[in-house]
Amino acid sequence: MADINGERPPSGGAVESLCDMVRGRVITAEDEGYDEARAVHNGMFDKRPLAVLKAEQVGDVIAAVNVAREHGLDLSPRGGMHSGPGFGTNQDGLVIDMSQMRTVRVDPRNKTARADAGATWGDFNHAAHAFGLATTGGIISTTGISGLTLGGGIGYLSRGFGLTIDNLISADVVTADGRFLTASEHENEDLFWGLRGGGGNFGVVTSLEYRLHEVGQVFAGPIFYNLEDAATVLRMFDEFIQDAPEQFGGFPGFQVAPPLPFIPENRHGDTLCLVVVHWAGPIDQAERVLKPFRDAAPIVADGSGQLPYPALNGAFDALYPKGLRAYWKGSFVKDLPDAAIAAHVEHGSKVPEVTSTMHLYPINGACHRVGANDTAFAYRDAKYGMVFLAGWTDPAKDTERIGWLRDYYQALSPYSEPGGYINFMQDDDDGRIRDNYRQNYDRLVQVKRSYDPGNLFHLNQNIAP
Repeated sequence: MADINGERPPSGGAVESLCDMVRGRVITAEDEGYDEARAVHNGMFDKRPLAVLKAEQVGDVIAAVNVAREHGLDLSPRGGMHSGPGFGTNQDGLVIDMSQMRTVRVDPRNKTARADAGATWGDFNHAAHAFGLATTGGIISTTGISGLTLGGGIGYLSRGFGLTIDNLISADVVTADGRFLTASEHENEDLFWGLRGGGGNFGVVTSLEYRLHEVGQVFAGPIFYNLEDAATVLRMFDEFIQDAPEQFGGFPGFQVAPPLPFIPENRHGDTLCLVVVHWAGPIDQAERVLKPFRDAAPIVADGSGQLPYPALNGAFDALYPKGLRAYWKGSFVKDLPDAAIAAHVEHGSKVPEVTSTMHLYPINGACHRVGANDTAFAYRDAKYGMVFLAGWTDPAKDTERIGWLRDYYQALSPYSEPGGYINFMQDDDDGRIRDNYRQNYDRLVQVKRSYDPGNLFHLNQNIAP
């Protein structure tokens, strides 16, 4: 973080000051475990921060924010470390790692839960499922609750219960000046509005309180189709999702078939069209609701069935391990015309490996019942949150994999909205910030000026004050 003359203040004494003020371990390059502590989920980012604080409690977070501000250091708060652009680390700055702060306390009588910011969706779902409850979370269980929530929160339960932010009751936040605030509909309301979709721009969230819903067993899983039927399947899905019961929350995509037991061995490694179906309503209604997916085209493999909701949320974790190199793009989509479907088939058919894909997450239903200005998440009229993901392990393939994804993204741009879901943005998407928030951008700037006028929290999809 530079001063007004563009020079970085000296960081001397920052680590010593921090060590004197915290209970959590402060890890520097001289310490054992530094390489593990600095690593984030996306293997594309290999940065060396001055120090990583393994925060144990809110007091540690307050101290770290104050030290970063006073010493002019870049600051990276991190929860689950899944940030596509690698915002959970930095070069020569300070990282607040909250992965040890992961308690989840469920109140089954009021159907709410309070979770520490370092919890993952796996942690959260395990705690809530014990009471037959859940809220809208992500698709991968190793994702941190904080980052996903602050970006909006798209998941399997979005159509039935709204985005994750629509289920957020309150959040505890450490702001740039070191204050500890609670944001809700009744306290620091402007901050609460900005947190719901505005990302990490306004402070370090240390805990979040959510509204829960009755979700226990679901009927879900992937159904694979031949590529030649992809256009038919996409058209069927688009028509189905328009008026589908809101307990349905699946999505279509393209996938290289992994070596799973329910997929015929001679199809392992083939590129296929798939739909991940998800039904959270009465189990005895599942087959009737999902009949269109059985009838749409010949099925290559069917991995759907009854399972606990947390098992679904963790079903694809193995495809996206820590250290995988990853490049993302995302856009909101209102319509899926024939030309868009043709572009999907052309580029989706070239998906390069099992860890690369395109998904169309439906965000109609309950998501549309929240006003476009009620939260910072502006695209309440979008039908889909579309994501392109390239994942690979060999650095020699960087150019090829990124090229495939950019070509796919550009081919769909004429049929997409200018903005996208910030959790699907890469580090080269900073030119889309205003488009991502459209009519809400100017109000977000005002909130930023109120809580972080010096832009301490700038390692994000940044809203400049």
